[in-house]
Amino acid sequence: MTSEKKLTPRPAATLLLLREADAAPEVFMLQRTSKAAFLPGAFVFPGGALDPDDASERAAQRVRGLDDAQASVRMGLPSGGLAYWIAAARECFEESGILLVFDSKDLPIDPRRAENLEPFRNELNAGSLQFSEFLEKEDLYIHAHEIAYYSHWITAPGRPRRFSTRFFVACAPEGQHGAHDRSETVHSVWISPREALERGKRGEIELIFPTRSTLSDLASIQTPRAVLEHARRLGDIEVNAACWALDHEGSQRLFRRADPPYFEIHWSDPEEKGDTCFVIQPGIPKRLDRHVTRLTAPNPGMMTGPGTNTYLVGESEIAVIDPGPALDAHIAKILEAGAGRIRWIFTTHTHMDHSPACAALKAATGARVLGRTAPAGTNQDQDYAPDRILSDGDRMTLGNLHLRAIHTPGHASNHLCYLLEETRMLFTGDHVMQGSTVVINPPDGDMRAYLASLDKLLAEDIAIIAPGHGYLIGAPHNEVKRLITHRLAREAKVTTALGRLGEATLEELVAHVYDDVSAKLHPVATRSLSAHLDKLVAEGRARQASGRYILCTE
Repeated sequence: MTSEKKLTPRPAATLLLLREADAAPEVFMLQRTSKAAFLPGAFVFPGGALDPDDASERAAQRVRGLDDAQASVRMGLPSGGLAYWIAAARECFEESGILLVFDSKDLPIDPRRAENLEPFRNELNAGSLQFSEFLEKEDLYIHAHEIAYYSHWITAPGRPRRFSTRFFVACAPEGQHGAHDRSETVHSVWISPREALERGKRGEIELIFPTRSTLSDLASIQTPRAVLEHARRLGDIEVNAACWALDHEGSQRLFRRADPPYFEIHWSDPEEKGDTCFVIQPGIPKRLDRHVTRLTAPNPGMMTGPGTNTYLVGESEIAVIDPGPALDAHIAKILEAGAGRIRWIFTTHTHMDHSPACAALKAATGARVLGRTAPAGTNQDQDYAPDRILSDGDRMTLGNLHLRAIHTPGHASNHLCYLLEETRMLFTGDHVMQGSTVVINPPDGDMRAYLASLDKLLAEDIAIIAPGHGYLIGAPHNEVKRLITHRLAREAKVTTALGRLGEATLEELVAHVYDDVSAKLHPVATRSLSAHLDKLVAEGRARQASGRYILCTE
C-alpha cells in the first residue's frame, strides 16, 4: 500500500432495479464473467463507469425533471451531477436490456417496443452508438424523478481498479424482464434481497461488501415504490470509502464507515497511504494532522473508555487542551511531546479526569491556564485556577492558529468546546464522546442545557470532532443530530413509563427506561434519568412528590 501510487477512483453509477413478486420484492442482479478485470465472478447490480457522453448537453436534453445544477447539489458536487442519472439509465440498458425511459408524451414505452430496441445494446456496448444519440433518434426521455440517488461507495485503495460509485434505485418498467449481455456478465437473476444474502452466506454466490450492505438495507422493504420514496426523502448521502490502517504491530487492516476508527483514519491519512496506526495507545503520541497531536492518558475505564485524550495544538508554539488527570507518567509524556514549546493550557471542564494535571504542567512550563472556574461538587477539581476565565465566543490567537471557545453547559455547567478555525476541528471534551453517550449528572449536570448546547453546535461549521475519549468523530452535524434524537427518544421512554406506572421512584423507573442497557450500568444510568426527570419537572410535564415522579396530564 505505502509503496503504490494512489489511484484516483473513477466516477461510476449503479442501479438497484426493483420489481414486485409474490413472496417479496426482487432486485435484478448480474454475475460478472470470471475473466473480468474488476470483481470477476461476483454478483452485482447493473452499473459501470461514466462515459464522456453522459455529461454532454445532448444527453442532458433527454432528461426531464432535473437539471445539472439540481443534480449536482444532490450529489454534493460543484457540477456534473446529472451525468450520474444518465449513466445509471444507460448502464441499466446496456447490462440488463431494461429501458428506464418515457416517450415524448411522458408515457412509459410499450414492452414490445422495448424488446425491439434491445439489439441497440450491442452498439452501445461496442461504442459505435452513443446513448444520447440513441435517445434522440427514438425520441425517448429519462424521467429523473423515477431514478433516486441512494448511496455512495468508493473502492478501497490498493485495488487494481477503483471506482467512486453512486447507487440509484428505480422500479422496473412493467413487462420488461431483462437479461445479461453474455459478454461482461454471464448470468442474471431476479431475486429477493433476503434470498441473495442467504445464498451469499452459503457460498453459492459471491457478494462484495457494498452489495451485501445494500441487500441488507433492502431486505426489509415492503414494495419497490416504498424504496424509491425512501430514497427520495434521504438527506445528505454519506460516503462509504473503505480505508487501510496499521495496528501497533504493523499489520494492515481494512476499515469501513461503521468502524470506530474510520473517520480518524481518513483525517490523519488523506493521501490514503495506509500507514497510520488505528490503535489508541496510552502514552504514544498520535499525529492527527499537521497542527494536532493526541496523547491518551493511562486511565482507561468504564467512564473514560481507552483513557482521557490530551491534545497538543500548534507547531512552534503549542496549546495543550485537557491535560488530563494528575498522573506523573502522562504529564511527563505531555512535556516530552511539547518539547519546550507549551505556551497555553486549555480545559474543556474540571472533572477529575480532565483538568488536575494543569497545576503540574503550568509549574513545569509557565504556560497560561485558560478555562472556567470549577463549580461546587466532589467530582470537580477544586484546585483548578485559570489565569483567564473564558466566555462564549472568546477567540485566542495561537501563533498562526485561532481557537474559539464555545460555552456548552450540560454535562458540566463550566463546559467549553474549542473550534480550531483553520481546520474546523472541534475539541468537545465530554460534550460529545466517541462510542458512548455522555452521563448528565445533576445538580451540575443539566439535560435542558445539554440539549440546547448540542443544538448550538448545529450552527457551527465543523469538519471533525476531537472528543475527550476515543477516536475522532466524522459527519459532525449528523452525529450531533443523532445524539439529540437519542436523548429525546430516551425522554419519550420516561414519559411512557410514567404514564404506564402512574407514579414511580428513580429506582423503579430505571429498569423501564433503560431496558436496553445492562443492569450493571443502571446505577450510572440513574444519573442521566434524574436529569431527564428534572427537565420534565422544569417544563411542567411532570411533578415530584415525596421522592416519586408523576406525569402531568394537563
